[in-house]
Amino acid sequence: MPHAADPQAPGASPFAKSSRTRLTTRDLGRFPSGTLFDRIGRAVCHAECLPRKELFEAWEVARRVRRVCRGGRVVDLAGGHGMLAMAMLLLDDSSPSALVVDTGIPASAGGVHDAIVATWPRLAGRIAFANESLDDVALGHDDIVVASHACGSLTDRVLDRATAANARVAVLPCCHDHAIGDAGALGGWVDGSLAIDIERVHTLERRAYRVRTHTISPEITPKNRLLIACPVPRGGPRDDRGAQAG
Repeated sequence: MPHAADPQAPGASPFAKSSRTRLTTRDLGRFPSGTLFDRIGRAVCHAECLPRKELFEAWEVARRVRRVCRGGRVVDLAGGHGMLAMAMLLLDDSSPSALVVDTGIPASAGGVHDAIVATWPRLAGRIAFANESLDDVALGHDDIVVASHACGSLTDRVLDRATAANARVAVLPCCHDHAIGDAGALGGWVDGSLAIDIERVHTLERRAYRVRTHTISPEITPKNRLLIACPVPRGGPRDDRGAQAG
């Protein structure tokens, strides 16, 4: 059995959270505690296929979203290995299920899923993968739609699909396409990528959504702006299914 690496050992290599290096059993010592995050870390180390960045990114996004949005089916669009969907279920067991949608589900996604279910058997049968376009997935108003690093205009398609269903939505945009992205009137004042994200906020507000803006650690990704939006009912501010604002 491989020995776990000691992250504090003299001469140990730096452990960059932004690295796409796969987590393996050699990294077990980096997740020593009984916290939920470290337990997830140890589980995916045994899978030996998940890029390190995906674990840290999924966790940081999921815990911020769960401060605002509780319950509901989780729909992880452009979800890849589905780590974000699984983290969402582990943080709030009142969600009945999760659906991971991607046109190219990685072959290793099953290994990550099996490692998580082996540690948390209650998730067995609650996580499904769909190898198809996000445009073909039926969404409902009780869903929580999430997308981490949906590149360029893919983020706008996620927002359009979620708002058409009047569903809650959270996105971590990346790879902004300045040629086609809508920067509104701010493109001459602020960075183009920021202007596009600000215009996304304005668009959601015009669609009667309450928007919260957050960031995750830049140590994980420089594309770290997180947008969380919930529809406002006609009778007044939405209670976000009983969640407290984060």
